[in-house]
Amino acid sequence: MSFLLFQSCVVVYLLATAAYLVFFLTQKNTLRQTGRVIFLAAFFLHTASLIARAIETGQTPLTSHHEAISFFGWSLGCCYLSFCWRYAVKNLGAFVSPLVFALMLVAAFSSRSMVSLSPALQSWWFPVHALITLLADGFLALSCIGSIMYLLQEREIKKKRFGLFYSRLPSLEILDKLNHHCLSMGFPLFTLGLIAGSLWAKQVWGAYWQWDPKETWSLITWFLYAATVHQRFTVGWRGRRVAILSIVAFLSVLFTLWGVSFLLEGVHSYAS
Repeated sequence: MSFLLFQSCVVVYLLATAAYLVFFLTQKNTLRQTGRVIFLAAFFLHTASLIARAIETGQTPLTSHHEAISFFGWSLGCCYLSFCWRYAVKNLGAFVSPLVFALMLVAAFSSRSMVSLSPALQSWWFPVHALITLLADGFLALSCIGSIMYLLQEREIKKKRFGLFYSRLPSLEILDKLNHHCLSMGFPLFTLGLIAGSLWAKQVWGAYWQWDPKETWSLITWFLYAATVHQRFTVGWRGRRVAILSIVAFLSVLFTLWGVSFLLEGVHSYAS
């Protein structure tokens, strides 16, 4: 059942992406509404597939690469919909939906085999740590997307050649507010995720920190975002500099999710 729901949501995410991209090119308002409705339908199917997977496996569906990437896509969709509910950011869906669909494709081509945690790692701290961290990654991904949109719009304005993006992207002020909102949500959640992971490690290994490769890269990522938040909220940085820092920090998030999991040996490694 979960596999059928998963396949269905991938197809519906593809339709939502197509609708958003066609709207981006044509700017027909009916397509924007269509894209939003289809994306919402895909999100509900996605939610149902995660619930079904949890029932089938009898554990939180976050232990395998397939499950982690699928939940990352879900968290990005959740953050996007929650943001759209409060704010209007023109054509944000045209940038978010392709990324969600790409994540779902990665999950689709990953093994769906159930991966059980070792008895030593089975703790309620695991779902708390994983859920909070991946939800934080959703907000941080949205911050990165807003930063990319900011740089594209700024480039159009500086060159004074108003092409494809200028009329289709929000103002620099709105995109800067998007970055502000997502950092305000994502960084505290990421911090809570690290704390929950440390408490889990203490329960399992008797120490709060083991310097496992993923722990180390998570800490590097935390420092990158701490620097970004400090420069923005304390020093007063705005615009381009914060956008670039947000993109660099999110690249570290992606390496922590994928690079560390497959390239480096450790307790978080899918390869091992």
